[in-house]
Amino acid sequence: MPDLRVCARRLTARQVVSGRLPGMTYNKAKLYKECLMIVYDEQNQTFTLHTCNTTYQMKVDHYQVLVHTYYGPYVGDNSLSHCLRCADRDFSPNPNEAGNDRTYSLDIIPQEYSTCGVGDFRLPSVEPELPDGSHTLDLRYLGYTLQKGKYTLPDLPAFYSAEEEAETLTLYLEDASAQIETALYFGVFEKSDLITRAVRIINRGKETVRLHRCASLCLDFLRADMDLITFNAHHLMERCPDRAPLRSGIQSVGSVRGISSHQHNPFVILCDQNADEYHGLCYGAMLLYSGNFEAAVECSPFESSRLVMGIHPYHFCWSLRPGESFTTPEAALVCSPDGFTQMSQQFHRAIRDHLLRDPYSHRRKPVLINNWEATYFDFTAEKLVDIANEASALGIELFVMDDGWFGVRDDDSSGLGDWQVNKTKLPDGLEGLVSRINSLGMSFGIWVEPEMVNENSALYREHPDWILHVPGRAPARGRGQFVLDFSRKDVRDHIYGQLKTIFSSAPVTYVKWDMNRSLTDVWSDALPPQRQGEVYHRYVLGVYDILERLRTDYPHMLIEGCCGGGGRFDGGMLYYTPQIWCSDDSDAIDRLKIQYGTSFCYPPCTMGAHVSAVPNEQNGRITPLETRGIVAMSGAFGYEMDPGKCSPEEKEIIRRQVAWYQTHYELICRGDYYRLGDPFANNLFTAWEHVSEDKRQAVVSLVTGSVRPSPPYSRLCLKGLDPSLQYRINGSETLYSGGALMQAGYPLPAFSGDYQAIQLYLEAQS
Repeated sequence: MPDLRVCARRLTARQVVSGRLPGMTYNKAKLYKECLMIVYDEQNQTFTLHTCNTTYQMKVDHYQVLVHTYYGPYVGDNSLSHCLRCADRDFSPNPNEAGNDRTYSLDIIPQEYSTCGVGDFRLPSVEPELPDGSHTLDLRYLGYTLQKGKYTLPDLPAFYSAEEEAETLTLYLEDASAQIETALYFGVFEKSDLITRAVRIINRGKETVRLHRCASLCLDFLRADMDLITFNAHHLMERCPDRAPLRSGIQSVGSVRGISSHQHNPFVILCDQNADEYHGLCYGAMLLYSGNFEAAVECSPFESSRLVMGIHPYHFCWSLRPGESFTTPEAALVCSPDGFTQMSQQFHRAIRDHLLRDPYSHRRKPVLINNWEATYFDFTAEKLVDIANEASALGIELFVMDDGWFGVRDDDSSGLGDWQVNKTKLPDGLEGLVSRINSLGMSFGIWVEPEMVNENSALYREHPDWILHVPGRAPARGRGQFVLDFSRKDVRDHIYGQLKTIFSSAPVTYVKWDMNRSLTDVWSDALPPQRQGEVYHRYVLGVYDILERLRTDYPHMLIEGCCGGGGRFDGGMLYYTPQIWCSDDSDAIDRLKIQYGTSFCYPPCTMGAHVSAVPNEQNGRITPLETRGIVAMSGAFGYEMDPGKCSPEEKEIIRRQVAWYQTHYELICRGDYYRLGDPFANNLFTAWEHVSEDKRQAVVSLVTGSVRPSPPYSRLCLKGLDPSLQYRINGSETLYSGGALMQAGYPLPAFSGDYQAIQLYLEAQS
């Protein structure tokens, strides 16, 4: 699918009606007839986007303003313009061409991409600084193009498709006075109920324009009686749902840390106030971006609301010279008429099938063991081989060597930036160690943190100007390290050259890409003062660039993203790293909450989840090994411990866990996911379920909380089964109908002790 970067010129009335743009080289009429997901009604000037269960509609009004008319459950091709109403609202000004018509104001009507300075005082989507110093933009409709397949975005992550799986609508807007053109991209994935959005701003003038804000998504609603759900918290407790009703004014979440952050996630939900897992209308919005972002909702006094989502305007200022353009990150929308579960499943399918570029997409990922919590920095090649030997005997398939293998690295105060093997720890080099690991029947993975440098390193001593720093100021440290200026190609080239030497020296099949601090002192030696507002975004583009090079040169290598655990768990990173270490908190009980919140948007196969030793490093909690395994098996499964310290009974449990995960991998990683209990509620247990597409298999997992005296008899109502089928549970002779298991439930055993767990495998009988 080619990149749709066609730019419209001023169109005649005839061209606007026909949709033909000057310079178009393909047969527009033929493409229009072939596109079924997107319908253009010439008479009503409406564009209607259809997925299996939803409809999205826009209209060009009589002043050539692109108006949003509807997004919700499927309603067909009818024009929904009757939903729009105009009224004289005091202090809401009227466009000049409206004359004395006080009922028409941009401050009132729902718009597809809001502007600024021309009478709409709500959240703007875009704010330019024009050569004359004004910040005014008035975008009017020019024309459209329609294309089978999905648009692409240069140098940015985006959902992808085969030509027959999606369609693209591009709408062109222009401010003739400012000489700024805007292309609004809409990608429609019918089966996934997914609509993607992106924006391209083009400077058609003769002088430089500076963008202070350029959002990816604007979505207006003719209602404000909704709840906003965001996913917040902190390092070691990421993506906890936070639900509150919309109120007058602006509610927002975002990040100015240079990363999408542990504190807030670039995914939000707007929903009916009574919406739950299986009832109520809800809208999910995800930004595919790994840097500073903002998601803001504003309620007007007239019971309407607007969601704007995109790059955070903090310290953002992008210069567009004549002829240059700026492309926003992609945003993705799912509307579910039937609650959160349907929304989550649609996002999960779309991410698995159209975002992840996973070398294991058609085969099972190996179960891994990571040496970090077993050794920290204190290891030798012999110690690593001993751990691998014990793990191999338990069926574990991939050994990952974590931090401490390079440079002079005995703690976290030195070595970052010097990506050469430490021969004191690994006297036979990486190739010698990998050969020994491979001889055990295991593949090999390695940890890196390429975006950082320690002051005590050869790289920093040679190139102190390569870090983000402000002239005349001593830079702040985070975790004893500085941030390399990845907005600079020369810095990226140097780091990538070192990594390529390492990865080419031995058969490395897995890389854990870590990043352990937020950005400060954001200033680059490579840019003039008036362009320092570009550094945050150029840094993110630099990270994407080096990850794309890595994917290109090593297509069979699995890359796991990590940012102090879950500090950069977003759709942008998933495009390059198809799984992400979900959190540095590996405690099973805390992970119930973290993985629960993450599941509202991101599928289980993307969540790195490991069994660690007890007492847990983060909180000192002791949980049974069976429980730790069941929780970790809901994601990309592995271990973070020294199996040589396990008892024979514990080793047998690990052996069974590995075999179980290997057997049920496809069901866990590609099945439909159901949340059967809320770990944030004061419940007796938390439960979740994976169901195969044909509904003939399911895995149900359940973990109890603290023990209570005289607990009530409990049952668990399952979801997603075929009510007409009979299921056998864990191979027992008893058969249960799917209808009975969903309506009457499955009786739970009596549990003794805290944090107990069970796992059920259901298989339909022919």
